[in-house]
Amino acid sequence: MGELLVALDSFKGSLGATQATAALARGLRRHHSKPVVREHPVADGGEGTVSAAVAAGFTPVSLSAAGPLGEPLTARYAHRDGVAVVELAETSGLAALPDAAPTPATAAAASTHGTGQVIAAALDAGHHTVVVGLGGSATTDGGTGLLTGLGARLLDADGRELPGRTSALHAIGSIELSGLHPRLAGPDRAEVIVACDVDNPLLGPDGAAAVYGPQKGADGATVAALEEAMSRWALILEQATGVAAAAMPSAGAAGGAGFALLALGARTVPGIDLVLRLTGLHARLPGAGLVLTGEGSLDRQSLRGKAPMGVASAARTAGVPTVAVAGRSVLTTTELTAAGFTGAFTLTELEPDLERCVADAEPLLERLGEHIARHLLD
Repeated sequence: MGELLVALDSFKGSLGATQATAALARGLRRHHSKPVVREHPVADGGEGTVSAAVAAGFTPVSLSAAGPLGEPLTARYAHRDGVAVVELAETSGLAALPDAAPTPATAAAASTHGTGQVIAAALDAGHHTVVVGLGGSATTDGGTGLLTGLGARLLDADGRELPGRTSALHAIGSIELSGLHPRLAGPDRAEVIVACDVDNPLLGPDGAAAVYGPQKGADGATVAALEEAMSRWALILEQATGVAAAAMPSAGAAGGAGFALLALGARTVPGIDLVLRLTGLHARLPGAGLVLTGEGSLDRQSLRGKAPMGVASAARTAGVPTVAVAGRSVLTTTELTAAGFTGAFTLTELEPDLERCVADAEPLLERLGEHIARHLLD
């Protein structure tokens, strides 16, 4: 057998993609000194995208930026050959909330301002392309904070400037774009690419507030208020930019951050496809005899373009068999086979208690690596 290529996404609530990939690889190596085990952590544009880029040779840059509720935190972007990779979840994600559990109050107040600051830093550094991974957000601010992070001014109905470090969505009367970062227009314009795997519009029953607001702590009243404010905001930004972006696919991504970026002329691409291309996974496949990929939970949401499915698709095209590895799987054998997997191994095979699987994911992944090696390589 050729090389084993381990390409896991994060096990949410337990391990990042880099840590999960390393743990499984340790278990495989512990049982077998041959074949060679290569590590290639992956992401789909959400949490872990910057780490996956760094693991693939991109250079990380750390900077101070605003968290989702305005508190300062240390964020990163990664760059190589003029391409910068920004991850919204690092500054504006659920994991960046000061308290673990989101609430209706945080759902209404969370802002993407810090994400705008990180994009601005990447533009200041002269990168010709900025990839923005959308996913895992705590925000439903329509990208208003992101725009203030890039130099725009939000004004209330009386012309007073509104802060962007917490969401001002409910109070916006107009927007002033003259201070927007100069590299978002003109001859030195940088290309902004949105890496995203959802196609929701901004508004309506399939929109940002209705579909994703409850995941961010919003109750029914908060969802209704966000939808109403977002409808007003859509008209304001369309008038300011001349771009009718609210109905575009992915406008509802990351609580409407996709909408703001589309209105500025960004283009969207499937997140997993872009991340795999940037991190060079396709170049590693010809030497591989087996690919092991997965995430914390394999379910029907995984089938909708998540990282493991992207890896499996790329491996199948290259003629390399792929095995799924997860904390748990609720997919049938038929669904796994249709997705390109020749088999599946889960932590629940070793530990039926899901809470223990989350708490002890790292040592369990090592044990699972040994189990897989015995099962497939002996």
